[in-house]
Amino acid sequence: MTVSAFYKSIFGNKVYKISLDAGCTCPNRDGTIGTGGCIFCSNSGSGDFVPSKNLSIAKQIEEAKKLVENKMKNQSKNQNQYIAYFQNFTNTYGNISKLSEKWNEALSCSQIVGLALGTRPDCLGDEVLQVLSKLANKTFLQIELGFQTSNETSSKYIRRGFSNNVYFDAVKKLKNANPKIHIVTHVIFGLPGETEVDMLKTVKDVVNAKSDGIKITSLYILKNTDLATDYFSKKFEPIKMDEYFNLIEKALKIIPENMIIHRLTGDPPKNLLIEPTWTTDKKRTLNMVNNLLSKIGL
Repeated sequence: MTVSAFYKSIFGNKVYKISLDAGCTCPNRDGTIGTGGCIFCSNSGSGDFVPSKNLSIAKQIEEAKKLVENKMKNQSKNQNQYIAYFQNFTNTYGNISKLSEKWNEALSCSQIVGLALGTRPDCLGDEVLQVLSKLANKTFLQIELGFQTSNETSSKYIRRGFSNNVYFDAVKKLKNANPKIHIVTHVIFGLPGETEVDMLKTVKDVVNAKSDGIKITSLYILKNTDLATDYFSKKFEPIKMDEYFNLIEKALKIIPENMIIHRLTGDPPKNLLIEPTWTTDKKRTLNMVNNLLSKIGL
């Protein structure tokens, strides 16, 4: 099932995700695990489209709503429904009481019908799980786990900072905490040195972990990242469009019908993107995605 159909089945209408900044950091940046972050991560922590963290959550939501509304034509904007997406860095890492206040502030805003929290599998301690469990009884709650790959060699290269077992355990812990929590796993195709077998195995492992949903994107080489340094040193080549969508077609045959497909291509920040440049042709890439989904009846 596609994510738009999934959200419509829950909320009855189209739902928009709006990105917010809770002011978090990451154990892979503050010295707990590392200081450089993942090799591909920008200085914004993969939150290149979020409003300023200096604004309150309520103000950020108003700013984010305007961005959505400006793209709409002849639609009743006051009837829009939104999921507040705390996207950049690690949104279950830090003072859980203060984070909980921000999540609840988002929920108190008009037209917000649920929450999505981007985080790491190694940042789900018992206290966090207890808070998330209560939150899931109150509202729709989506937890997005950065996994990227099940190839342990690749995970070390990208400085992920946790083993595969940590991810598998995190999915189990979330499900045990509250089955209402909707778990989404992030996967990257095109990591240096990975073969088709490696990438499809990652998808199989996500399926076997019983993640509720999956997001797949190509590897972005962004300015001012260590990955960019390796690219300019000619250590690897970015994935080509035909290769990527050939992999996506094969991945779709692995993904079961009950797994929600949240994303099959991304929207990289054009001002930071070095490669692959084909990802900036949004119309073409979306057409490719829609053609593949139609092919399997979605």
